[in-house]
Amino acid sequence: MLGALWALLLVLAAWRPLAVPDEGRYAEIGRWMLMSGDWLAPRLNGIPFFHKPPLLHWLESLSLAAFGANVWAARLVPALHAGLMLLGLYGATRSFATEAIARRAALMLGTSLSFLVGGQYVNHDMMVATWIGLAIWCFALAFMHGERPHANWARLGFVACALGVLSKGLIGLALPGLVLLVWLLWTRQFRKVLHLPWFSGLALFSVIALPWFVLAQRQYPGLFDYLFGVQQFGRYTGKTFNNPHPWWFYLVALLALLFPWALFAVHQAWASVRRSANAAEEPVAKPWTALCWIWLVAIVGFFSIPQSKLVGYVLPVMPPLALLSALGWERAMVRRRHAGRWLAGLVALALVLAVGLNAASERLLRGKLAQDIARTLACEARASDTVYAVGAYPYDLPFYTQAPRPMVVVQDWPALRQSTGDNWRRELFEGADFDAVAGRVLQTPEVLAAASARPGQWLVAPRNHPAGAWQQGWVLVQQGSGWSLYRSAASATGATGSAAEGPEAAQHKGLPGCKDQGDKQRAH
Repeated sequence: MLGALWALLLVLAAWRPLAVPDEGRYAEIGRWMLMSGDWLAPRLNGIPFFHKPPLLHWLESLSLAAFGANVWAARLVPALHAGLMLLGLYGATRSFATEAIARRAALMLGTSLSFLVGGQYVNHDMMVATWIGLAIWCFALAFMHGERPHANWARLGFVACALGVLSKGLIGLALPGLVLLVWLLWTRQFRKVLHLPWFSGLALFSVIALPWFVLAQRQYPGLFDYLFGVQQFGRYTGKTFNNPHPWWFYLVALLALLFPWALFAVHQAWASVRRSANAAEEPVAKPWTALCWIWLVAIVGFFSIPQSKLVGYVLPVMPPLALLSALGWERAMVRRRHAGRWLAGLVALALVLAVGLNAASERLLRGKLAQDIARTLACEARASDTVYAVGAYPYDLPFYTQAPRPMVVVQDWPALRQSTGDNWRRELFEGADFDAVAGRVLQTPEVLAAASARPGQWLVAPRNHPAGAWQQGWVLVQQGSGWSLYRSAASATGATGSAAEGPEAAQHKGLPGCKDQGDKQRAH
């Protein structure tokens, strides 16, 4: 069952184009890291990108090296972590509950949108959620072992925390610590903390988590202030960042991410509160159900405090929510006639929702994607050509073309530094502050006139970008669903180089993203 659910996840991962901005951004950072060989500084368009630590980018690079620069390889990294989350839930639950409950909890998680959609989305959320969950399971198993914590389970917990920190920063340590602290106090086990293998555990944590931070801070002074001060504490406490939502946002998100199973967790909560005299005997010991509720409430409460809220932030609570849903099913349905048919029907409903949402995603994002013009650009351009972007930043374009050079991004950068908010422009010019040479790709509109007079120059702009002086000297090549592709008027008709460059230049057309050699020959 676990293998079948993960196989379905892998099939869905190959089905749809990259979503923007997140998937285009993080897939391209991994590709650039592999191509450049710079494993210290994650880079977007050649510019340092220090919003998060680098574990995702390292693993993305390895996956692309093994399976090629394609969408499926980019999504393999979150899919592997989703599978690990599923195995962690099943394995941990088997240790303190029945096999039936463990399987049902895994089935509920594995058929949910959180697994089948969130598990193939290229960003940091599934990765850090997995390591947070594994850290909590490992430490909980250690504390429940006896009067003294099980040393090896605790050491694995320290390792999971280190990987969580490398995934997305301080929450990889803070959230497991918060959950476990409240749980230990609630269950009166806090004295066991003194018997943890602190020396070996902290040594493992330090060896895994700290080297990159030390080396990166040495190479890029100011990294700690930016990564921890601006991107972590600033985003948590600030009121000017994107995606503001009301306090109840995550309650709705939980119901959607684990629909329809989360409704049984609601039933479990209601039954636990009522504690009726004829309630069935609980199949799980109270410390474990307490852990699940504390895990759920503490993390949802933590992320409900800031105004900026994203659905992926609550992925860490999917394992305990799935287990509580399985317990709610045990209480409400397991003794009913045709319970098996109801379970099969709800599984089918959950799968249809996940597959349908996956299929609809391309249509929903069509006006933002650059995939259609990417094929033309990849087959027509040469490695030495320059691509200019005006009006916005096409996050998915470099990944599809596999461009060997960064784009020149044209904006009024001096003015934007004073006025722009939390958007793509800020992430580019703040990254350029760490590397002035790489930051030269951020240019002002004056460069477009000179570029239009040179051969081998390309320009991309959003399809709905207002016409203006920037279009002078540029010839429309293709109008895609979301973006328009131009080339300089100095380029010869039907070729990227000038006529004087001769047929030898035309023979070198095509970037690595041009996979279809038949299309390439027709373009020639």
